[in-house]
Amino acid sequence: MDKDTALDSWMALREVELFLFKEAELADTHQYQEWFKLFTQDLLYWVPCNSDDSEVGKQIALINDNRPELDERLYRLSTKHAHAQSPKSRLSRIVSNVVLGHDYQRETGGTVTSRVLVTEVRNGRTQHWAGRVTHVLVREDGVLRMKEKRVYLAANDEVLPNLTFII
Repeated sequence: MDKDTALDSWMALREVELFLFKEAELADTHQYQEWFKLFTQDLLYWVPCNSDDSEVGKQIALINDNRPELDERLYRLSTKHAHAQSPKSRLSRIVSNVVLGHDYQRETGGTVTSRVLVTEVRNGRTQHWAGRVTHVLVREDGVLRMKEKRVYLAANDEVLPNLTFII
């Protein structure tokens, strides 16, 4: 790999890392409307259960949201009537192992995988949520946006407690 190609690859990876770190910060601090703006109009936010091999729309999922459904979920979380998040979870996520897919192009976007560890503290209990995340990023008007976010929780085949925060 020549020097220019290596620099371009590093710049693309760094831009994606900073985007994912920003996404994590917005979700951790419950800035849901700002987080929502990171998505495209035709978004998919999907968290499968019982298998990593399930297909969107073919099996039950923990979350399977399009734009109107995610907008409704975020609205509910922002009201005082979100009893499952009263008090709100204190969240801290670590995003790591960011890898650009073979289809990723700096000018247009593509597939990105990463690992996530989310720590949730609520009502004196601490939960850890580990998983693999696949983002499909696209560039709109020069800005990266999420077209898809798929979260494959490591324990997705276990009985899980309430997941009312943004994973």
